[in-house]
Order: sequence, then C-alpha cells, then structure tokens
Amino acid sequence: MIDETVREITEMQTRSASHITVRAAEALLELLDREYRSTEEFQQDLERNSRVLKGANRSHAPLNTTQRRIITAVSDANLETVADAKTELERAVDEVITEVEESKEGAASRAASLIEDGDTILTHSNSSTATLALEYASDAGTEFTLYVTETRPNFFGRLTARQFADDENVDVRLIVDSAMGTALPDCDRVIVGMNCLIGDEVYNRVGTYPIAATAADLDVPMTIVGSSSKFIGDGFEFQQTYRSGSEVMLEPTEGFDIENPLYDRTPTRLLDQVVTEDGIIQF
Repeated sequence: MIDETVREITEMQTRSASHITVRAAEALLELLDREYRSTEEFQQDLERNSRVLKGANRSHAPLNTTQRRIITAVSDANLETVADAKTELERAVDEVITEVEESKEGAASRAASLIEDGDTILTHSNSSTATLALEYASDAGTEFTLYVTETRPNFFGRLTARQFADDENVDVRLIVDSAMGTALPDCDRVIVGMNCLIGDEVYNRVGTYPIAATAADLDVPMTIVGSSSKFIGDGFEFQQTYRSGSEVMLEPTEGFDIENPLYDRTPTRLLDQVVTEDGIIQF
C-alpha cells in the first residue's frame, strides 16, 4: 500500500490535499502486518517509509506535518514491545484521519453558509473541502450557478464540473483558466481550497493567484476554505514542485524549456476570508 500510495501522489491520481494526507496516513498501517525483532527496528522502518511518503510531494505541507505527528507520537511513547508500538501507530493514524475528516466537514459547513440562493460562484481545481462546501449548500436547497476553471494542465476542474453535472440545484459552466476574467464580473464569490497557509501567503493549485488578483480588482469576495491544520508554523519550508513538461505539451521542444509549477502563492491581502472548522478569519 505504501508503494501504491507514493505512486498515486507522484502521478497526482490523488488530487485533494485532504485525500493525500489521509491516504498517506493509512499507508503506514501496512507496517502492522510486518514482523520486527525490536521496537527500534519497527521505529526505523516507520521513519524510513514515512520519508518515502513525504518525498512523493515535498511541497505538500499537510502531508509532511501529519506524517511528522505520527512519527513523533510513536517515538515519544517509549513503548517496550513491538505489539505496543503497532498499537500506538494505529492510534496515531486514526487520530490524524479523524481530525482531517472532521475538520474538513466543519470548514465546508461554515463555507456553505456563505452561499446564498441565486449566487454565482467560481471555483478552481478539485479541492475536496471546497466541493464539499458546494455540496452542503446544494443539499440545503440553495440554487446557484457554478463556474469551474479547467485547471490546466491536468484538468482537475473538469472533475469538479462532472461532480455537479447532475445536481439540479447547480448550473455548471466549465471555462478555460484564462477566461476567468470574463466570468468573474458576474460572480458573487470565489470559493477555493488550499494546500496550506504560511505566514501571510496561501499556497494552492497554480492559477489561484491570478484569480485572486482579478477578483480583488473586481471587488468579488475571495474565500479560501480548509482545515485549521493547514495553518503551518515553524518546521516546514515550502518547496515548489515542478511537474513534467509533457503535461503541458507532448510535442518535442526545440529552443525553449517548459516550466510546469504545481502551486502558486496568494497573499492574504487579496482575500476576504479564510474559513476553517474553527471559524471565519476576515482580511
């Protein structure tokens, strides 16, 4: 399961930050079925496999911080037997997963309350927390129009559009990323997820920053939704991830290079609020 999860993260089969965090935590449970001669050997194998999982996406802050939490929980327990160490691993993984899921649901519920009947919303990529907020609003009977950017080069926005295609309360309109400036004047709000918030910058799927800047120019409220665990303090330095140029263009390149960054940074001064399970932070 660990190798499979690393491949899923590397190949971006798992798109949502929350899903990646949960999948990586669950992957460590593979170690419960392995045999170890001592707690030291178990701890070494746990740390080695956690490094492999984190290495699949070093710029993914929630993945790195939750893996560190699990490792710390097991190492600080000072357990005497391998069986006890495995029990502690299982407990730590369960705690992380529960917190991620409950936080996501709480943040989505708060964000859903900002959507009013007849609103026009724009969203970007395929954040599980942002889409859950939209689902909650629809389930409550709120009718709204939803502009979804394709989110090149991997087209994760198409998944969001398909997700709401059969929802009677949602009028879905898929647009190319560069067309967001033509859609935003008609929008009442932008709702997107986030990878993490470090200092006064939100890191999210590339394309978020130009949407935020355009929304700010047009006085369209920009709402970021995510769990409070994505507020990152000391101990993590963001490193940009660059994907293969073949995702952008398959033809051979002669005389130029292709840069394909995965994330961009949006300063909080361009935002109206960040919504978490704990409340709404206004900017």
